[in-house]
This record gives sequence, C-alpha cells and structure tokens, in this order.
Amino acid sequence: NAALAHYSPSNVSSRKLSVDEMYLSDTGGQYLDGTTDITRTVHWGVPTPLQKEAYTRVLMGNIDLSRLVFPPNTAGRVVESFARRALWDVGLNYGHGTGHGIGNFLSVHEWPVGFQSNNVPLMAGMFTSIEPGYYRDGEFGIRIEDVALVVEAQTKSGEKPFLTFEVVSLVPYDRNLIDVSLLSPDQIRYLNAYYETIRARVGPELRRQRLEEEYQWLQRSTEP
Repeated sequence: NAALAHYSPSNVSSRKLSVDEMYLSDTGGQYLDGTTDITRTVHWGVPTPLQKEAYTRVLMGNIDLSRLVFPPNTAGRVVESFARRALWDVGLNYGHGTGHGIGNFLSVHEWPVGFQSNNVPLMAGMFTSIEPGYYRDGEFGIRIEDVALVVEAQTKSGEKPFLTFEVVSLVPYDRNLIDVSLLSPDQIRYLNAYYETIRARVGPELRRQRLEEEYQWLQRSTEP
C-alpha cells in the first residue's frame, strides 16, 4: 500500500506482512518538548535493483537538502530541487511537497513554513520536515522523512551568517536498501556523522532503560 503516498489503512486493504516487499512507516507523536513526524522505508528480504537504487536516490536527496548551506531569507522553494536532483538524474520524481512546518502542540503540518511557492523565507529557529520519496504505482513506495531545525551555519567567509539544517530526528536508515556505490564521499561522511550522533544520544538512553536487544539493533544499524 505504500505506493499510495497518503494511504490510510482499512480492513478492506489490509494484507499480511511478508519479507518480500518494502514497507513505509510514517510515524509521529506530540510530546511536552516537541512534535515528531518521521518516515522510514524498510525491506526485510532481498530488494530488487530498482528498489535499491530508488531508495538510495531518495536518501541522497534527503542528505543533499539536509546539509545544504544557503543565505538567510532564502525561500524554501528556491532550495527544494536539491532534494529531487538525484532522482531527476535518472528520470524519477515524486508528486508531493518536499517538506512542511511542524508545530508544537499545534498542527503537525503547520503553515507557513516549508518548500512550496507560498511558504515564507526560511529563518533560524524554524522546524520543517525534509521528506523526498518515490512511488511506483501498484508496486512499492519510498519516503524518507526527517525533522530538521533551521540553524546558523559556520562558513569560511565569516560574513553575515548563512543558514543550514540540523536534523533532530535520530532514526537509522535501512542499510539493506542503500547502494553505497551511488553515494558521494561527502554524502558518506554526512551519513557516518549522523550515525555517530544517533549512537551518542540514543544509545545511552536505551542502556538506561535496559533495552539491550534494541541497543544491539541500534549498534548494528549505525555501523560506518
């Protein structure tokens, strides 16, 4: 059902899970200190070459936008194509927005932050999702969604502060679906730094809660 970008479950369309296909899990919750909206796509068996390449290119778009450095007061629509470029390179695309503002105890999809033409310029302190995807009708769907905070970037010029994103959702990507040969050295460095952050922040909490099986899964999922 993940081929439908905004699928809603029903008793009519429910099917038994198997290890032979992709699964898209769009999750979220509202807590005292923030709201989450995180999507991961997984495959527990052997993905097809197309599935693996499409997933990797979605991940490349997620990384390219997340690590982008841009001038202050830049509109989201100006930088949105960075999330699509790796897909466009091979003639693929997705038919929904690249991200939306996230409210705290407000709307999970909160206007006016985001990457559409009618969104306001990005400013430090804003939260937005970054969520490129790819959907093949009747076959499978892919989306990788993170929550990102707009922050000031350290640049060599030292002039008026530029901006970038700090990804605050700390969930590993599916190693089974990543074709490392497609990633650039910069993308690999970003991915490894992200995994180090996940280990440092989530690992001790799992140990504190004595969730050893989950801790071991986290270690395996965040290997360089």
